[in-house]
Amino acid sequence: MLSEHGRPCPRCGTATEPLQEYCLECGLRLRTPGLVPALSEGWRRRVSWYPGDWIWPSLAALVIAVIAASAAIVWTRDAQSAASETLIGDTSPLPTTVATIQPTPPPAPTVPTTTRPRTTPPPPPRRRLIEWPRGRSGWTVVLASPPTSAKRDAALAKARQALEAGLPQVGVLDSSRYASLHPGYFVVFSGLYESLSAAQAAASRAADAGYGNAYARRVTA
Repeated sequence: MLSEHGRPCPRCGTATEPLQEYCLECGLRLRTPGLVPALSEGWRRRVSWYPGDWIWPSLAALVIAVIAASAAIVWTRDAQSAASETLIGDTSPLPTTVATIQPTPPPAPTVPTTTRPRTTPPPPPRRRLIEWPRGRSGWTVVLASPPTSAKRDAALAKARQALEAGLPQVGVLDSSRYASLHPGYFVVFSGLYESLSAAQAAASRAADAGYGNAYARRVTA
């Protein structure tokens, strides 16, 4: 039997039924399902001449273009009609006032500000204990005289307290090394003076600083 196209199977020549998809003899696919094959099949049933499957995408594009053009024409007419109604209905006079634009003055020049770095003054030098000058004789102020049996650290502690109290030229000497002093003591002294009167005045200032037992004494090298 002939196929729907009026021909037997193109591969083996076996007769086929209408709308038969595969050849029962060789298995060749005779009919492809889908929209385009269905449309081409209907075309061939009514018209013997068939231009090809390309006709369907072209027709679909043409239909879409016609619809789009029609919609654009309708939209343009509606827009023009709305604009005409607006111009006809609005009869108010146009404003004749001209706004005056004042020129904007230029910004004032910015004066750069110079920031000077803040300088921190250096801390005052730390006061230290002194040694009695070697080979020198003179007057001084005796603040304390702990015995040598109490060790030198106790005398040094008293001398540092005198420094914190603000007394000048504070130090510690061993009385056994000086002929004018009684041996066996660590003498905490303040100042080196050339005269007795100067030493006595310094002793009075030491008493005001809290050393009431301070007294002037000559140290002979």
